[in-house]
Amino acid sequence: MTWLRALKETTRSGLTVERKRLEPLIALRGAAGLAIIIGVSLTLFGPAVAASSAFGAFQAAIATFQRSWRPRPELALASGTSLAISTFLGYLTGSHTLLFLALLSLWTFLSGLSWAAGPTIGIIASSNVAIMLVTVTLPGSLAAAAGHAAMMVVGGAVQAALVVLFPVRRWGAHRDALADALAAEADYARRLRHDPHADFDPEPLMAARDAATVTPRQARTRPAELHGARGLAERIRPVLASLADPAVGVPEEGPERDRVREILAAAGAILDAAARAIRQGEPVKIPPAAVATLRTPDTGAILTGPAQRAAKRLAALLRDVVETAGRPPDKAPPPTPTPAPDGSPTSTPTPSPPPTPTPLLRPTFPALLPAALRAIRTELRRRHESPITRHAIRVTAVAAAGYLLGTWLPLGHGYWAPMASVMVMRPDFSQTYSRAVARFGGTLVGVALATGLVQLAHPDTELSAALAVLSAGMMYLLMRTGQVAAQACVASYVVFLLGMGGEQWTQTVPERVVLTLLGGVLAMIAYAVYPAWETPRLRNRLADWLTADGRYAAAVVSRYADPTGSNCPDVREALLAARDARIAWQEAAARAKNEPVRHRGLSRAAAADAEETLAQLGRVAMLMEAHLPDRDATPVPAADRLAQALRKSTEAGAKAVRERRVPKWEAVRKALDEWDGEGVPDRVVRRGASLLLATLEELSDALDTAPPPMLVDGTETATQTDQEDQKDQQGQKGQKDQQDQKDSGPQNPEQGPTARQPPIRSETQD
Repeated sequence: MTWLRALKETTRSGLTVERKRLEPLIALRGAAGLAIIIGVSLTLFGPAVAASSAFGAFQAAIATFQRSWRPRPELALASGTSLAISTFLGYLTGSHTLLFLALLSLWTFLSGLSWAAGPTIGIIASSNVAIMLVTVTLPGSLAAAAGHAAMMVVGGAVQAALVVLFPVRRWGAHRDALADALAAEADYARRLRHDPHADFDPEPLMAARDAATVTPRQARTRPAELHGARGLAERIRPVLASLADPAVGVPEEGPERDRVREILAAAGAILDAAARAIRQGEPVKIPPAAVATLRTPDTGAILTGPAQRAAKRLAALLRDVVETAGRPPDKAPPPTPTPAPDGSPTSTPTPSPPPTPTPLLRPTFPALLPAALRAIRTELRRRHESPITRHAIRVTAVAAAGYLLGTWLPLGHGYWAPMASVMVMRPDFSQTYSRAVARFGGTLVGVALATGLVQLAHPDTELSAALAVLSAGMMYLLMRTGQVAAQACVASYVVFLLGMGGEQWTQTVPERVVLTLLGGVLAMIAYAVYPAWETPRLRNRLADWLTADGRYAAAVVSRYADPTGSNCPDVREALLAARDARIAWQEAAARAKNEPVRHRGLSRAAAADAEETLAQLGRVAMLMEAHLPDRDATPVPAADRLAQALRKSTEAGAKAVRERRVPKWEAVRKALDEWDGEGVPDRVVRRGASLLLATLEELSDALDTAPPPMLVDGTETATQTDQEDQKDQQGQKGQKDQQDQKDSGPQNPEQGPTARQPPIRSETQD
């Protein structure tokens, strides 16, 4: 992507206002906390202290809006306290430019490194540094600075108290995460009716698992319907896939396929009903048609083998989901009938619901500090290879340069330049540039509206305070709709808040606009000069995903050689690692999509093909996991040899991917060839093993971007790079044409020019 196109994309992203579900009660609670602290401060201490305490309460409320599964009061307290410490230390050094610059650089560098502990901590730390640049200018003495810092702590405490006293959907985020996972599986079941090979993005399941990891205190108060349903959702997904896939299930057409489609539709309806019940905290209302579909006695007479086994497991899991979501057990859907030995359909007893699982516990808030320090130390060891470390260095340099420029320029309020830079800079390119555009555009809109209102109303101190609270409330309400809307509200808030302290709009508005533009430009230049591009690291991300998928597939295959039942911790751990690697790849590919750099060895077409192939590899392993043998099943010794070959070959293949070579799979092919003479009690394992090899070979084809022999002499020349670039521009059609041409192989020279296929460019133009 060229720089011009990248700038257009990031500008469009920054100025976009999305339609999101608003949370007016939470916004009202945050604005109420801000109003309380401003009113008390104005009454007892005056406008200057009120402005400082308002910034503390304002930032504490923003912290409670961040995506975190922890109790929100802790975030508010941590935000208010850290801002108070920053302000007090900043005031102590504020009279000495070099000393304050050193403190600002240290604080900014630490805030940049804090992104290693997670985006929530990173956002809070960056916001505290930015707001500190304003609040250090408000106190007039050491005692006043201490008082201002104390009121910031009080502001955070007030917001925390309001969260405790007036909870709004206390478990709402956790309910939404679990409901989203069930709804995603319901959608997956419906898509499988028409596309048996439909892909499933595990991100909702990963979010549900993250939400289910609670603190010990949360585990004691968590609603019953949030216990266990996530584990059932995890077990439903492979069963749905195995029921629909023709390779291990039923033929693509016929009465068996029709019955499978009916079961999948009923499963989707039941999962949707459970998702709605969990989201709203209400009893489950199952559609009668779905219950009737599962009650029909035809299933046992139509489905046989693995498909029948999958249908039985699906019915039992759906019953457990409904019971967990809150429906009375006597009204739960019955199990799928299975044929008796004489051929008459009988109902197989449904196994009793599994016991309540042990909750996944996350460390307490104080215990997070050692984990955060370890994460930061890991990033520092990677030095220039780490995007977090590069971000910390970049934001520190920009903040120092912005502060010096703002101080040198004869505008006043020079802190707005570094404040804008710190607020917009993020570890990746797209967010930094889009936020810079959004902040400048929002600042223009916000100061224009605030200035016009000031000119019309000429507000006094109390009215300015009320308008500041109103602007903050609008920011809380519109925060998730887009950066430009939020920044417009923030700009109005600052104008009214500083006006409450006695500053005229003519003293703040022009400087704020110019210095905000300067800060955004500095942030954009810094990323261009010292970037942390994701594009060159795509091969490493792809290699990590290949290794994780290989270990997951090997863990599943090895269970057929040593049956241990469905409870396999090693398989579960390998699956979670594979999901993490897939999400890491998807995030990296999304960030690289808008970067103005060349692909450097992995074109977009090759990356898309490789992503689809690795997703298919994980899917095949999941199909085999759905039919893991029971403890008394007959072992398959050849499966152990295949598992070892898969593990070693995928690790070697990952190394080849990093070194820009095409991976080879001779060891897997040899292990599969040696399997032919051995009896296999279950067709799933043998068919699944063949699908694994076929998928690995498709990965090699996707990464083999060498030009066809008929076009060049086979050596790596500039022609290859040109062809990859053309392939990117032509999109999927050009990619398919090139693959077809490559698959045709070299032509016989004796056939003459008429036997040659036309070039790709001619086919596309025709």
